[in-house]
Amino acid sequence: MADVHKELKEVETICSFCGTGCGLIVQVQDEKIAKVVGAKENPSSHGETCVKGSQGWRYVYSDRRLRHPWIRKNGKLVPSTWEEALDTIALKFNNLKENHGPDALGCFSSSRSSNELNYLAAKFMRTIIGTNNIDSCNRT
Repeated sequence: MADVHKELKEVETICSFCGTGCGLIVQVQDEKIAKVVGAKENPSSHGETCVKGSQGWRYVYSDRRLRHPWIRKNGKLVPSTWEEALDTIALKFNNLKENHGPDALGCFSSSRSSNELNYLAAKFMRTIIGTNNIDSCNRT
């Protein structure tokens, strides 16, 4: 009987969970991630990886992963369109800013985003919202 599994492929990449730049080897079988290990030749990590680097990919295949926006209506979360969700966010941000001032809002940006996206998040908070309340988990 022939083996129905395709051969294991290895793809070398850089971890995107923080700014350290650890090298990863992503092992792919049947078009799905099977395992992630550290790349020994990487000068930052020398083959080591933290739990985020080695296990943080599992959410990709979760049946609990959100696939569309949800908003709260009458105390319950209900599925929404992107347009309705973004309009709701804009309305609530504006109400908070008008009623409590811009420092009532803050932003926690992500190390998983590019430098450019983190820059835009900071620019948005400082110029549109009017606050310096922004931080991120970019520290290693």
